[in-house]
Amino acid sequence: MSVHHLKSKTLSSQAVGQAIGEAFRKLNPRWMMHNPVMFVVELGSVFTTIDAIRLLAAGNDSLFSFTLQISIWLWLTVLFANFAEALAEGRGRAQAQALKSTRTETMARRIGQGGKIEVIPGTQLKKGDRVVVAAGETIPSDGTVVQGVASVDESTITGESAPVIRAAGSDTDAVIGGTRVLSDEITVLITTNPGETFLDRMITLIEGARRQKTPNEIALAILLAGLTLIFVVVIMTTEPFAIYSGKAVSVTVLIALLVCLIPTTIGGLMSAIGISGMNRLVQKNVLAMSGRAIEAAGDVNVILLDKTGTLTLGNRMATEFVPMPGVEEKTLAQAALFSSLSDDTPEGQSIVGLAREHFGFSETAENLPGAEFQEFSAQTQMSGVDYAGRQIRKGSAMAISHFVENQGGQLPAQMTHEVTRIGRLGGTPLVVAEGNTVLGVIYLKDVVKPGIKERLQALRESGIKTVMITGDNPVTAETIAKEVGVDDFLAQATPETKLSYIKKEQAEGYLVGMVGDGTNDAPALSQADVAVAMNSGTQAAREAGNMVDLDSSPTKLIDIVEIGKQILITRGAMTTFSIANDVAKYFAIIPAMFIVMFPGLQALNIMHLTSPESAVLSAVIFNAVIIPLLIPLALRGVSYRPAGAAVMLRNNLLIYGLGGLVLPFVGIKLIDLAVTALHLVSLHP
Repeated sequence: MSVHHLKSKTLSSQAVGQAIGEAFRKLNPRWMMHNPVMFVVELGSVFTTIDAIRLLAAGNDSLFSFTLQISIWLWLTVLFANFAEALAEGRGRAQAQALKSTRTETMARRIGQGGKIEVIPGTQLKKGDRVVVAAGETIPSDGTVVQGVASVDESTITGESAPVIRAAGSDTDAVIGGTRVLSDEITVLITTNPGETFLDRMITLIEGARRQKTPNEIALAILLAGLTLIFVVVIMTTEPFAIYSGKAVSVTVLIALLVCLIPTTIGGLMSAIGISGMNRLVQKNVLAMSGRAIEAAGDVNVILLDKTGTLTLGNRMATEFVPMPGVEEKTLAQAALFSSLSDDTPEGQSIVGLAREHFGFSETAENLPGAEFQEFSAQTQMSGVDYAGRQIRKGSAMAISHFVENQGGQLPAQMTHEVTRIGRLGGTPLVVAEGNTVLGVIYLKDVVKPGIKERLQALRESGIKTVMITGDNPVTAETIAKEVGVDDFLAQATPETKLSYIKKEQAEGYLVGMVGDGTNDAPALSQADVAVAMNSGTQAAREAGNMVDLDSSPTKLIDIVEIGKQILITRGAMTTFSIANDVAKYFAIIPAMFIVMFPGLQALNIMHLTSPESAVLSAVIFNAVIIPLLIPLALRGVSYRPAGAAVMLRNNLLIYGLGGLVLPFVGIKLIDLAVTALHLVSLHP
C-alpha cells in the first residue's frame, strides 16, 4: 500500500471511537497546559463541578441543576477540542500504521571482508555496509547504488506502478529500503543506521502527535493566551464590582462568561488544522521534514522551476516538417520516417508519429526488406538508413552538412535560414538529407505541459513570482519563457548561478521555493526556504531538501505551495470566525448577567432571550457545539482559490467574519427556545 492510498476514513466508527478515548486521555493537565485557552476552560470546568457538588450538599436544587448543566457543557467544550485534535492525529497514525505494515524483516546479503557474502537480518545493517541485491529481492535499507544498474519497483512507497531505473554513478542512484529489484543485480552502499531509514523517518514525521508547532502557530497561541489572560483579569474584577453595586454574581456565571469571552473556537481547533495540513501533504506523497517547511510554503513569494520535466514534457517533439525549395513536404516526411524507424528515443518516435499523422504512412522497420539502419552515435551526430539504393540521413545541421558535402552536394541557403530561425524560437533543428541533397529540416520543440500555463497564472494571481531554470542559452530561454508564461528565467544555469539567484531574492525579503534532484542542486536546495528534493534524486539532494517528493514529480512544488496557503487560510478563517463569534456572544451573556444592576443594558438584549439563566446556558451550549460542527472544515481545510491578498482578506471577512457574527445570534436564540421549552432552567425574568 502506498502513501498515496493511505487516506483514512476520517469519520469511520473506528476512527471516531479511538478519538473519543484519546479525548478523555488528553484531559491530563500536563497535556492541556500546551493549549492555554482550553486549559483555562478545563480549570473552569473543575471549579463549576466543585460548585455544583457544594450546592447539592446544601440542598439548593434549583442552582445545583443550573450549575451542573454549565459544568457538563464546559467539560464537553474541552472534550470536543481534544476530540478534534485526536481525530486529526488518528489520521496520521493510520497512515503511519499502514506504512509500518509494509515493513517486513528483510534478509540482506552483506559483503564482508575479502568479498565474502554473509546473510544477515536487514535490521543489523549499519551505515557504510555494502549489500548485493538481485532480481526478486527486497532492498533491505536506504542506500546508494555503487555498482550495476537495475529496474526497481517502488510502488510500496510512491504508489507508482511503473518501475524506475537505478544506476551507479548517475543522478538516479538512490534507493529506498523496502522497495524491490525487478531485474539485474546491484551493489548498494547503506547510507543509514537502523531506525534512521527514510521509511522510519517518514513514519515518525507523519505521526502528528509529536508534531512541533510552527512559528505562526506559536505566535497565534501567544495571542490567544494573552487574550485569555486579559479576560481572566476582567472577570476577576467583575465580582467586586458587582458586590459594590449590590448584586453578587455566582462563580459559575463568571466562569461561563469567561469561557464565552475567550477565543475557544480557534483554541480548540488550532492543533487539528496544523496536523491535518501535514496529513494532506502526505496524501500528495510528499514528506515534510518539519511543520515549519509546510508553513513556509504558504508564504513563498518566488518559486524556481526547472524547464525540462516541470514546465515542458521533458523530451523535444517533432512539430513541423520544413521542406527545402523544390522538395515536397511528403517526400521530406517519408525520408524522415525511414531514418527514424529504428530510433527508439522519444524524439525519434515523435518524428515517426508526425509523419504518419500527416500523411498516413504505415511502413515499419520490419517491412523494409534489406534495409540497413545506421544507429545514432556521439561521433557522427546522425542516424539513418540505407534502403533500395537510397542513403537517407538525419542529424544535426553540422553533421548533415559534412555528409552532403562529402557526397559532392551543395547546401541550400534556405537550410541555414531555417536552422537559425528554429534555434531562435527555442527549438532544435534536425536536417534530413538523401545522398547529396538536403531535403529539409525537422522542427523539434519543447512541448509545454498541458495546464501548466493556467497553474502558473494562478500562482501569479496569488502574488507568487515564477522563475524558469534552464541550461539553454539566453535567446532560447527567453523564447520558451514567453511561451510558458513565467515571470523570469535563469539561462545557462549552474549551481553557482542558482545559489546566487536565491540569495538575491532572499536579500530583497522574499521566501524562495525550489525543486531539485541532482547533486548539483544541493547547494541551492540548502539555501531555499522550501526545498523539495525528488525521491529519485541523489542522496545529497534529499539531505539538502526539507521536503521529499515520493512521486518525483517536479510540478509537485505547486501543490505544496497551495497546501501551505490552504493551511494559513484555514487558520485565518477559523480565527476570524472565532473572534466574530465572541462579539455575538457578548450580546447574549453580558446583558443577562448585569441587567438587574443596570436595567439600561436591556437595550443590548437584541436576541430577547427568555431569562438570564437561559441566556448564560444557551451561550455556553453554543460555545461547545460549534467546535464539533467545525471539525470537518478544520480537517478538510478551507478551499483555496488563487487570488491576491486583498481579495482573500475581503472574502475572509465576508464569509467567516460576517458568518461568525450572524450564526451565534441564530444559534443561541434557537438553543434558548429549546432550553425554555424543556424547562432546563427556572423561568423567572
